[in-house]
Amino acid sequence: MSERTGERSWPEGEYEAVLARVDALEHAAAEIGTRLDERTVCAELAGFLVRRVAEAAAVDLVPQDGTGPGPGTSLAIGPAALLDGAGDDGASHGARVLARPLVTGDGEELGSVRVARASGGFSAHESAVVAHAARLAGLHLGHARRLAATEATALHLQRALVAEPGRPHPNLEIAGRYLPAGPRTLVGGDWFETVRLHFGRSLLVVGDVMGHGLDAAVDMNAYRTALREVAATDLPPHRVLRQLDAVVAEDEGRRPATCLLIQIDPARSTATFASAGHLPPVVFAADGSAELVGLPVGPPLGTGLGGYEPEVRTLGPGDTLLLFTDGLVERRGEDIDVSLARLAALRLPPGSGPDAVVDEVLRRLDARTAEDDVAVLAARVRERPVA
Repeated sequence: MSERTGERSWPEGEYEAVLARVDALEHAAAEIGTRLDERTVCAELAGFLVRRVAEAAAVDLVPQDGTGPGPGTSLAIGPAALLDGAGDDGASHGARVLARPLVTGDGEELGSVRVARASGGFSAHESAVVAHAARLAGLHLGHARRLAATEATALHLQRALVAEPGRPHPNLEIAGRYLPAGPRTLVGGDWFETVRLHFGRSLLVVGDVMGHGLDAAVDMNAYRTALREVAATDLPPHRVLRQLDAVVAEDEGRRPATCLLIQIDPARSTATFASAGHLPPVVFAADGSAELVGLPVGPPLGTGLGGYEPEVRTLGPGDTLLLFTDGLVERRGEDIDVSLARLAALRLPPGSGPDAVVDEVLRRLDARTAEDDVAVLAARVRERPVA
């Protein structure tokens, strides 16, 4: 520092290098970790380093179970030859290579990042930028892996629950499907169920707990368990909803849910419906035409308000009932009546059974790209063999 002026004397080019380092550190925070997704974080880290300090960058992660080489994430940007065969601060075919570990906030090493340039090496400031970017990416990767673990737990729980509904009477043919909204979207509380009742009757159920994630899946399990217990009393559907609503309302921490019940009586060729804030079902006739079933709709479960009413309908020969959650039909910015009309306008091949109805509806409504989870359940009274 100059005694006469009080100003610091910078070595030539040092002041500019410090400014470049500060600028790079600021941009790293904005450009790395914009999404909690492993591959995105790796791509953002490599892209940032190539733009700022290197000609090539590669990120290598160990598999999520920590077993070493295998199906981990690897991503490189720039000439691969610059990165081949060099270790930390080493040289490869004349290139200068710098490597830094990727470490989570808990100290777990997830992999490494390597940067390279053809010649010239890396300054202390550039090395500091690489180290800072690696630390930042390590933190985001740790968060991404924890989020992925939570999503996997919720998804496995929900798939296990919806994959094994109760068995209806053999006088019914049924088919069900559950589609999560996407690999990076938290699962929701969509579910379906079948309950075997006395005198050859069966109860069909589809429900949707509000919200997403593990909490919604846990609440969905609680609703399903309570539903089974109440339905075992053989009450009509609207009274099952009243009982279920009263039970759930006692738990203030339980999330509200919509629910649709249909009790099918094959001996009388009737279906009795009751809805707690849920979208109406569709009946596909034997000729493939569709019709929405108009129902009185009560409040969602968990409000304690009750007010559920039954609706009885005669089933024609070959009729297939389709129950579904809103993810099947809803589209962003579209009125729900328009969405339901699209479903009701479908014409399926004549004689389609439950499996064919489910597959065709999911395909025609492009349900695999839906923005929300989709659960569907289809049922048809099994035809009696002619003597």
